[in-house]
Amino acid sequence: MKRILSFFLLSLALINALAQIPAGYYNNATGLSSAALKTALSQIITNGHSLNITYNDLWSAYQTTDRDYDYDNDGTILDIYSEFPVGPDNYNYPYGTSQCSGTSGPEGHCYNREHIIPQSFFNQGLPMRSDAHFVRATDGKVNGERGDLPFGKVATANYTSQNGSKRGLSASAGYSNTVFEPIDEFKGDVARMIFYFVTRYENKMVEFSTGDMLAKNTYPSLQDWELTQLMAWHIQDPVSAAEIRRNNATYIFQGNRNPFIDHPEYVMQIWGAQTPDTENPTAATNLATSNPTSNSIDLTWTAATDNVGVVSYSVYVNGILKTTISGTSTSTTITGLSPLTTYNFYLIAKDAFNNSSPQSNVASGVTLDGPVGTGGCGTENFNTITDNDSSYSERIWTNNGITWKATNTKVDQPIGTTKAITIRTGELTSSSIAGGIKSLTLTTKRIFSGSNGSLNVLINGTNVGTIPYTTTATTTTIDNINISGDIIIKITSTTGNRPTMDDLSWTCYNESLSTSEVKKDKSQFTIYPNPVKNNELFVKGENLNKISKAEIYDLSGKMIEVITNPFKNSNKINLKGLVKGTYILKTDHFSTKFIVE
Repeated sequence: MKRILSFFLLSLALINALAQIPAGYYNNATGLSSAALKTALSQIITNGHSLNITYNDLWSAYQTTDRDYDYDNDGTILDIYSEFPVGPDNYNYPYGTSQCSGTSGPEGHCYNREHIIPQSFFNQGLPMRSDAHFVRATDGKVNGERGDLPFGKVATANYTSQNGSKRGLSASAGYSNTVFEPIDEFKGDVARMIFYFVTRYENKMVEFSTGDMLAKNTYPSLQDWELTQLMAWHIQDPVSAAEIRRNNATYIFQGNRNPFIDHPEYVMQIWGAQTPDTENPTAATNLATSNPTSNSIDLTWTAATDNVGVVSYSVYVNGILKTTISGTSTSTTITGLSPLTTYNFYLIAKDAFNNSSPQSNVASGVTLDGPVGTGGCGTENFNTITDNDSSYSERIWTNNGITWKATNTKVDQPIGTTKAITIRTGELTSSSIAGGIKSLTLTTKRIFSGSNGSLNVLINGTNVGTIPYTTTATTTTIDNINISGDIIIKITSTTGNRPTMDDLSWTCYNESLSTSEVKKDKSQFTIYPNPVKNNELFVKGENLNKISKAEIYDLSGKMIEVITNPFKNSNKINLKGLVKGTYILKTDHFSTKFIVE
């Protein structure tokens, strides 16, 4: 066994060392474009392609071509229909076991040989049938559900595999029948395999069935709607390390390469100029803010639409680009914000050809009050953890004078754009913190497979509440903890569901504090009564008549009312029948929360 393993590892090393692009391999394509470039590439990748490979030989090819050394890194079969790019897969196939030729049985039963271009299109002819560049090892059940369908965007799925690959009526522009859609991680992989096929076999295209995806010509060789969709996927999902590894291994196996993995720019050089897309996406709509913390606000919206497909959203905060996220998303969490600050958000959608949508509606939100005072209230965003590896281990770091210890945790799966910690049956514990604790806020998300659940929060060893986690990023506050003096914060996970935590914050507590949560400027301002009675909120403090504006927000960050010169004639604000709940009063001198009963 050791000799076999050593030989296999040596084979991998040889593939990495020897299977790079040979010098001069693409020389005959230099300076060409459009149909001429496609034909030149067809000649290049036809030369050297071994024609002695049988369909049965593909099982041997998968020993090196379809192994997972880039996601789980466990050497099992890399199946684009079952692989979870982040986290463990629901099932795995060790190479050489659970092979099958049919599509019967449940998902996870066996893997077979999936022709990305169905072999019925070319009547199971060779060398197409045994061409490893587009024949992948995939789960037999999902292969059967895909059948001979073209690839496209699904509007409403009537079948979904365990990793999210799906089948249903097309949402791709120009086609309305049933299609199959892989997950985002492998959309570009599928596109480049199809580009390889129609290039390698361009002289045979007139003999093949179209399947509503191919065209019976040497150029462009794909139907317009499919070409447009595949080009969008090619841009949306760039070439990955796994594709490069597979291309090198396939070159060793059968003697030719996929030029669109070696040179992704060939796609636009061949097809781009002939299928220009000048149509802008529509604007995203219904942008809204929710779940504010002292340093973050959640955004949700209704997706923009496009004739090709939206590939990204640029998120602007107060007119400045903050972040860019995938076009499949309709929500995000914006972090790194300041407490008790009003922010205006809008989105710009972009398609694969960099066409920009109009600006979405502007959504306003206000962050919550941050930790007050000094000497113990604070935040922990986990950004000072120096490592970024994916192993579960013990980690100790110090930030803002507090030493933290996390057991059985990893730090490579952020919820937003910064670091976060993922915990697996472990705990996060602080050193002793002065100042007491009134409330604690934490953002959570279950990124990996498993079940939803809750984290336990303990202060000085006493359980003060739980914080739930689901597959959606959620910010939760435990209020009225009300423990004074020195405290130790401990958050524990007692299951293997591996929740991720980010943006921990807490507020101080001293038994002498009033419920008004007073903030000081040059003078002291107090609101009363709190909770409010009879819709009248009173404010006590010096120079009230100099306050120019008061704003009232709910805890979602939505502005309820703006009052100009609120204390010009009295120290009272009429709340005009606000419904029961907690609100924020913000002026140019102070900000505080109040409760309406």
